[in-house]
Amino acid sequence: MLKKNQILEITIARYAFGGNGIAFIDDDRGKYTVFVENTIPGQRVKAQITKTDKRFVNCKLLEILEHSPEEIDSPYFPIPGAPYATWPIEKQQQAKKEGCLEIYKRIGKIEHVTSLFDTYISSPFIWNYRNKMEYSFGAIRFDLDTKEELDEFALGFKHRGTWWMVENLDRESGLFDATWENNLFRIREHCEKTGLPPWHAPKREGFFRYIVVRKSFKQDQLLINLVTSSSHLNEFDFSKFQHLVLDILGDRCAGIIHTLNDDTGDRSEPLKGSSKLMYGSEEMTEELLELSFQMNMKSFFQTNPKSAELLYNKAIEYCAFENNEGTILDLFCGTGTIGQLIAKRTGLPIVGVDIVEEAIEDARTNAAKNNISNARFIAADVGKFLLEHPEFTDQIHTLVLDPPRGGIAPKTLRKVIALGAKRMVYISCNPATQARDCEALALAGYELKKLSFIDQFPHTAHLEAIGIFEKN
Repeated sequence: MLKKNQILEITIARYAFGGNGIAFIDDDRGKYTVFVENTIPGQRVKAQITKTDKRFVNCKLLEILEHSPEEIDSPYFPIPGAPYATWPIEKQQQAKKEGCLEIYKRIGKIEHVTSLFDTYISSPFIWNYRNKMEYSFGAIRFDLDTKEELDEFALGFKHRGTWWMVENLDRESGLFDATWENNLFRIREHCEKTGLPPWHAPKREGFFRYIVVRKSFKQDQLLINLVTSSSHLNEFDFSKFQHLVLDILGDRCAGIIHTLNDDTGDRSEPLKGSSKLMYGSEEMTEELLELSFQMNMKSFFQTNPKSAELLYNKAIEYCAFENNEGTILDLFCGTGTIGQLIAKRTGLPIVGVDIVEEAIEDARTNAAKNNISNARFIAADVGKFLLEHPEFTDQIHTLVLDPPRGGIAPKTLRKVIALGAKRMVYISCNPATQARDCEALALAGYELKKLSFIDQFPHTAHLEAIGIFEKN
């Protein structure tokens, strides 16, 4: 009988949507289906059981014992955030597409989803596509060669499945800016030589905590945010740190920010804390489909902007699908990126709605800078929108939805349906939640007409979906 925490050595047979490899094993009670995160078909792995069910077992990956015949060599440093870096991109895309379509059949109850499938949109750049990275400092280092925990200064990424260990990043990962990552070891060595302690996660103490870096592809510049506690603040020479960053980046350094974070929680952005601009500017400009957007360290912005352009083009196409005779309502609009692009390309009237007033102010500012007059942004709760703005009753032709990864809460989805739109263009960064909502939308009379997938994050399990739902 299989038990929690039991160690298994198994061979992965196939891929399942969400990043799980699947293996099959027999014991005295019959056949079990075993799911192991971040694995590739053909790999022989060591895995630990985290959850058991009647015929299913979930595991976390401990070690790859033998590589898959499908794997290829990667020139980049291995990191937890790119588990499929050695899997040919064509294999990744095929597996993700097939696995995702299966989710719509199983969860969404759409047996004919293959006939509704429109297109699979690949990222224009397979490597170096990200515009933001977060690196963690740590007092406990995981050694990739010896598989040991060492009490050493570390700077890189959290070891997969842990919150207390950090793997050093010694050269570029292939996902972010090459110049920065190839010099990150210099940042680590400099900080270690100060004698100030890195963050010790179990003890919840230390000085160096994170480095968060944001990149503008338009300006080819980087914005650096050094996050520390206040425990040894008077002992830290910021001017030397600044000098090193400028030596690495030169004119490509847009600015350097210092953030104080004394929270015990494991997040770079503090609940209580302060940030101070130490050098340059705290903002950069990025461009999407010829529109300019201001962004800072706190701005929500698509992580893969070139792929996001293709996603937005598909959203624009779906909004203009057949005839659109009324207002387009952009729900959960944030800073209004999608709404502005649709307004610019279609000329149709757009109303962006979000409950966060600061985001709406940013949306209005960006729209003014981009000379967009047919987009209006309103701070309002989705459920109360028509009560507060009755002038839009029976005037909403299309809803654009782009909810957070957790999807739309059932109560909120009922409010969205109550708006009475003729069409919904639903963008999802988690297709499983969109597939879940398909059933509720179908009961409300909305039928899925077209579905596309966008691969914004090569070498990961992530895939985005965009679908058209028409009211019968």
